[in-house]
Amino acid sequence: MSYILPTLSSKSEIDRVIRETEDRVVVLRFGRANDPGCLQQDHVLAKSFEELRKMAAVWTVEVDSVPEYGRYFDISLIPATIFFFNAHHMKVDYGTPDHTKWIGAFANKQDFIDLVEVIYRGAMRGKLIVNCPIDRSRIPQYQLVYKDI
Repeated sequence: MSYILPTLSSKSEIDRVIRETEDRVVVLRFGRANDPGCLQQDHVLAKSFEELRKMAAVWTVEVDSVPEYGRYFDISLIPATIFFFNAHHMKVDYGTPDHTKWIGAFANKQDFIDLVEVIYRGAMRGKLIVNCPIDRSRIPQYQLVYKDI
């Protein structure tokens, strides 16, 4: 399904999209096109693409093509979905240790739509962190492992 969604392949393209997209949530899915989890995530994103067109812009990013972002956002589990609004990184309290990104695939299209709507409304009010509207039972749980500490 990633062939339906636009793909960014360099750091400069990602930077341009983050800087130049105004008054819409920028959704970046970092992963690999052949990964089963990424395929499921791309399916959900593609189904939601038209409904969220006025509120969000969605792109896929091959995590191996931009190692700078992989290191910066500590993308060790894929798919990882990161949100921006007017060049600000939007954080979401998912009830997990990491508020900077969504790890794993969304359970369904409505979960993704609800999350983008909450991020959009919060960002329009000037918030940089919002609470996740998704039921905790549908949020992927994981443990953070820090290397070389």
